[in-house]
Amino acid sequence: MNSIVGILPVSLFLLVALVVALFARRQAAVSVEDEGKSTRGFISEYFLGNRSLGPFVLAMTTIATYGSVSSFVGGPGQAWSIGWGWVYMAAVQVTALFLLYGILGKKMALISRRLGAVTVIDVIRERYQSNALAVLSALVIVVFFAATMVAQFVGGAKLFEAVTGCSYVVGLAIFGIAAILFTTLGGFRGVAFTDTLCGIAMIVGIVVLAGGILNAGGGWENIMDAIAASHPQMMEPLSGGNMPIGLYFTQWLLVGVFTFCLPQSVVRTMSPRDSKAINRAMVWGTVIVGFMMIGVTSLGVLSAGILPGSLADYGSSVDNIIPTAIVESLPPWLAGIAIIGPIAASISTVSSLLIASSSSIVKDLWLHHLQEKGREVPERGAVSASQIVTLAIGAIVFALSVVPPDVIWKINMFAFGGLETAFCWVLVGGLFWKRANATGALLSMAGGTLAYCAAMALGFKIAGLHQITIGIVVALVLMAVGSLLAKPTDARALENFFPRQ
Repeated sequence: MNSIVGILPVSLFLLVALVVALFARRQAAVSVEDEGKSTRGFISEYFLGNRSLGPFVLAMTTIATYGSVSSFVGGPGQAWSIGWGWVYMAAVQVTALFLLYGILGKKMALISRRLGAVTVIDVIRERYQSNALAVLSALVIVVFFAATMVAQFVGGAKLFEAVTGCSYVVGLAIFGIAAILFTTLGGFRGVAFTDTLCGIAMIVGIVVLAGGILNAGGGWENIMDAIAASHPQMMEPLSGGNMPIGLYFTQWLLVGVFTFCLPQSVVRTMSPRDSKAINRAMVWGTVIVGFMMIGVTSLGVLSAGILPGSLADYGSSVDNIIPTAIVESLPPWLAGIAIIGPIAASISTVSSLLIASSSSIVKDLWLHHLQEKGREVPERGAVSASQIVTLAIGAIVFALSVVPPDVIWKINMFAFGGLETAFCWVLVGGLFWKRANATGALLSMAGGTLAYCAAMALGFKIAGLHQITIGIVVALVLMAVGSLLAKPTDARALENFFPRQ
């Protein structure tokens, strides 16, 4: 399809998102003025929204950050190939916000306010009293976030190309520049507001595509009968051996259980205005993320009812299934509305990772280094540095995306696993185990991440389980050994984390 009608809805959405970002920028300026113009006031606003998010915005920005373009393209494409087993596996994503806010939410919110912390690395540095760990954390975040952002850029551009008929580079330029612009202008508050808009767009996209697929396939019953007749194994939980128990187990760990420690999600727990916002965000977020993730993955299975060919018929990539389903089942103007959902998922994830990457460099490395030397950066310098770094990281990721890699969901899952391995026990140990110390945290983050990456590079698995099991176990063992053998953290540094009753 190559129709201006298909491009108009996307263009309108991006225009509205730009207005939202500009509005957030204005709100941020008011917030900084209220705080009194200072570098600290600007940093708190630009990288954390001045801890002012209400429950709905908090829930939607967390969902939009968690739900990437692979959730709307790669995951459903796999469901088209495997069947309902992939949906049953994806159902674990319902627990993502419940675990995040239930395990870390209130304690991170309380501690970050007590410390005046703006980033996750601020909390880690203060807990372990280690600049080396803070620097390593920043490097891990930037590397794995960059990989994830490349996947988002590529996925969004490929989808835009397939549905509108415009070239891949044009699609990449349109929404890539948009994501970078929204983040640079709006900061964390702008990201949260545009994430909320993106989350709503994702829901609309799912509903529109569901209507198109059901209509094209003659209704639910006809589609299910067609799949049962041509691919009966797709109706089984194990999908004729394509979904072994080991895959269920490790995918539940990778996209469910351990997602509570992803730093891009954890930083959201530091931004609510009060504890009620956390409680309500946990409830609303759990319901909404369940509808979105189970719903969009189910659409992948239903697509098999209207796309009965082999994978070779659709470009030999599961990433092409949802774009093809959109084109085949919807008229141009509705197709334009349907692609807003996955493009919104791409933009929201990129913007969230971009602001977190920028904060790691500006706040956690540069400003901290200057503060240690007793140098104060004026507000104008902090403003310029934050926006320049945000823009520069976005430009680098954009350049890396011009030549697209294959199978974006695998890139996304690799980055998920790396971040979970690096931060899981560092955060859990830091918040809940007094004996955890800098030696254990350094060994856990460095050793666990290296073990995970090496296992992924070599294709090494134990009992056929995903390499996340290797990384997580190695990181846990190293955290325990290092913490038990090395000198404990100074008791004064623990007072903010484990106050005396």
